[in-house]
Amino acid sequence: MAGFDLAIVGGGILGLAHALAGAKRGKKVVVIDRDAQANGASVRNFGFVTVTGQGAGDCWNMARRAREIWAGSVGEAKIQVLQRGMVLAARHAESEAVIDAFLRTEMGGGCSKLTAAEAKEHVPALRDNAALISLYSPHEIRVESRTAIPALANWLSQRWGVAFIWGAAVRNVAPPEIETAAGTIHAEAAIVCPGDDFVSLFPERICAYHPVRCKLQMMRVTPADPVRFGTAVMSDLGLGRYLGYADLPEATPLKAALDDRQGHHRNNGVHLIVTQSADGSFVVGDSHHYAETPHPFASEEVDALILDEFDRVLDLPGRTVTERWIGTYASAHDRWRLTDKPSDNVRIVIVTAGCGASTAFGIGEETIADLYGSQAGVAA
Repeated sequence: MAGFDLAIVGGGILGLAHALAGAKRGKKVVVIDRDAQANGASVRNFGFVTVTGQGAGDCWNMARRAREIWAGSVGEAKIQVLQRGMVLAARHAESEAVIDAFLRTEMGGGCSKLTAAEAKEHVPALRDNAALISLYSPHEIRVESRTAIPALANWLSQRWGVAFIWGAAVRNVAPPEIETAAGTIHAEAAIVCPGDDFVSLFPERICAYHPVRCKLQMMRVTPADPVRFGTAVMSDLGLGRYLGYADLPEATPLKAALDDRQGHHRNNGVHLIVTQSADGSFVVGDSHHYAETPHPFASEEVDALILDEFDRVLDLPGRTVTERWIGTYASAHDRWRLTDKPSDNVRIVIVTAGCGASTAFGIGEETIADLYGSQAGVAA
C-alpha cells in the first residue's frame, strides 16, 4: 500500500475525529483498527453529544467545539439528528439552587429554567412530581451511535479520501513503519487512540497514568404506546455527577441529600439519561463501576436501579426492556483525557471519562495542531 502522511490507530470516534482533522490539513490519512468495524464505547452509548454539564474549562470548551463540528458534519455524512437539546428534570428541592448557580456561570449561556408545565412541552411523559423545576439546554445533539459511527467512517472515506484498514491489529508503531497483522504500513506520523486497551501499544507509557476501566450498563426501553420526546432527558442524579454542576459549591447540599435519599443509586454510579431512537424506543442508562478488569456480567440489581429512576421521572405504563448491554471505557481519577508524546511524530490520545462522543472532534483538532503546527491552510 502506498505511503501515508498520518496513520491513526483506532476506528472509534476519537480516531475518526483525528482522521477528519488531519484530512482537513490536506494530509493523506489511514485509519487502522483490529476489529471489522467500530465495536467499543463509541457504538455502545447514547449518541448524546453533551455540552451542558461538562466540567468547567477545558472539557466544556472541547465539548462546545466538538458540537460545532458535529453540527457541521451530520448533513454531509447523512447522519440523522434525532433530538436537539436536553431537559434535566429536578424533583429534589436542593436542585434549584444548583440550577440557579449554573445559570449564573458562563456555561449556562443559552440555557434556562423551566416550570413543570414548560418542561412537559418538551417531554410529555414527565411525571408531575418529577419536574418541579427543570434545566433546559438547547445545545445538545442526539444521533444513533450504532449507525452514526459507520456513517462518519464512510463520509471520511468518500469526502476526505481517508483510507481504512479494518480487521488488522497493530503490533508496533515506529514511523515511518507501522507494523500490522496485514503487513507494514508506511506513514510519517501516527496517532494512537486505543480506547481502554492499555497493553497492546506503549503499555509502559499508558500505565504510568494509572488508568482503569469503567463498566456501564445500558438498555433499550420500548413504550407501550407511541410517544415522542423533543429533547433528551436527565434527572437530579446528573446534577450530582456531571462536574459542570457537581463542582459548584451550591451542589454540596444536593449531593448530601442524594446520598441520604438515593444512596444505593449513588454507590453504583447510577444517573439517568434517556434518548429516543427513530423507532420510538429509548436508550436508557447508566451506571459506573471501576476496576482494572471489570467482570463482564450485567447486574439485574443495577438495571433495576436505573429503571427505578426512569420510572420516577417518566410516566410510561407498560414499558418493556427490549435490549440490554454493557460497555467499558478508560477512566483516570485525576484527568478526563490524556495525551502522551512517545516521540516527535507519535501521539497517544485517550479520553479518560465518558465524554468521548462529546469532545473528540475538539481534541482531534488540538492534537493535529500540536503535531503539525498552526492552523494556516486548513481546508473548509
